Amino acid sequence: MHRRSLIKGFVALGMCPICAEAARGAGSHWGYLGPDGPEHWADLDKENFTCSAGTQQSPINITSAVRADIPQIAVGWQKGRGKMVNNGHTIQVNMPPGSTLTRGDRVYELVQFHFHAPSEHQVAGNSFPMEAHFVHKAADGDTLAVLGVFLRPGATNTSFAELAAAFPATSGIEVPMHALDPNGLLPASLGYWTYEGSLTTPPCSENVEWMVVMEPVDVDPADIERFTVLYPSNARPMNSPNRRFILRLG
Repeated sequence: MHRRSLIKGFVALGMCPICAEAARGAGSHWGYLGPDGPEHWADLDKENFTCSAGTQQSPINITSAVRADIPQIAVGWQKGRGKMVNNGHTIQVNMPPGSTLTRGDRVYELVQFHFHAPSEHQVAGNSFPMEAHFVHKAADGDTLAVLGVFLRPGATNTSFAELAAAFPATSGIEVPMHALDPNGLLPASLGYWTYEGSLTTPPCSENVEWMVVMEPVDVDPADIERFTVLYPSNARPMNSPNRRFILRLG
């Protein structure tokens, strides 16, 4: 999950004092291959020490999940304008205020969503071609709630096709989206796995409530290729669950 643009936005708005420190940690150059790759993130900047020293790192292989009485997810995402940007690590869509996700008595606001190929999470050791991460911030604190949705080859998905047709090919390019509807990227069922984890990019902060939807979403294989031409491999490798419980609804 890419957080640099998200936390810089919070800092600019004065919404998140602790995000200033995280922004410094995410500011060093990093990547997915070679000397800038995941195994070196902690060495690139001292603010990234959690990338190697943390005990609740993401992503993980989802296995041996425990069926539990956990809250259902209520999505209240609004259709409207957004801004899509190629930020050098992924394609990210920044959302205007007003879209929410509710889980139990907690309300989170959708700030941005972005994509990884292949999927960062695995299910019983199996990956999907892509994964979308919908990043929400708690209305009453600094906790992040990220909804992960797997994307697989299949029928055309109108919402993803509209995004894919406009993917900016150059880093730093921003494209306005005038009639964006993120709801089109959700499956019919919102049964999900949940666990306590981290950002999947520097500084790897362990303040994320992960919700990974069980049912994948079909998208046109050509639209997947439009992303992988730009980012053929932007997924962090698996991390140990370290005795964390993975709960499931559904």
